[in-house]
Amino acid sequence: MQTLQLTHAPAAYACMIVRTPAETAFQAFADPAVTTRFWYGKSSGPMLPGAELRWEWETYGASVQVWVKAVQEGSLIRFAWGNYAQPTTVEMRFTPVTGDATFVEVTETGYQGSGDDTVQWVNDTVGGFTTVLCALKALLEHGIELNAVSDHHPAPREDDR
Repeated sequence: MQTLQLTHAPAAYACMIVRTPAETAFQAFADPAVTTRFWYGKSSGPMLPGAELRWEWETYGASVQVWVKAVQEGSLIRFAWGNYAQPTTVEMRFTPVTGDATFVEVTETGYQGSGDDTVQWVNDTVGGFTTVLCALKALLEHGIELNAVSDHHPAPREDDR
């Protein structure tokens, strides 16, 4: 196999139209009372500029530190998360489209690792945020809590151990 090299810093990107006003889609991510219905299980607070938060996914026994960098009401949330030494940056944009619909875009940048690790990170990140956006869509458009994030990687079955 020939040696492959990245020619620019990678970005992970996921997007989806959600048929709800931009302010509603924005608030779903800004307010943990809503976000816990489709993404993480617990948050230490809302997405406010300068906030330092802790999010937890009890299903996986996982948590992450979050530093909110910017919030523009109804249109943008930007935060850094991950480990203290090399956090990545996530930007969520909420753009109104025709009718009561919003184009929600999630971009994550700043990952540093080998080429192989970077490909795995992009794959996992795009898949993860696509799952989150599908769960958001189900909740806001249909009132359905999919449990898509908690069911994304189920615990191994007894037979698989």
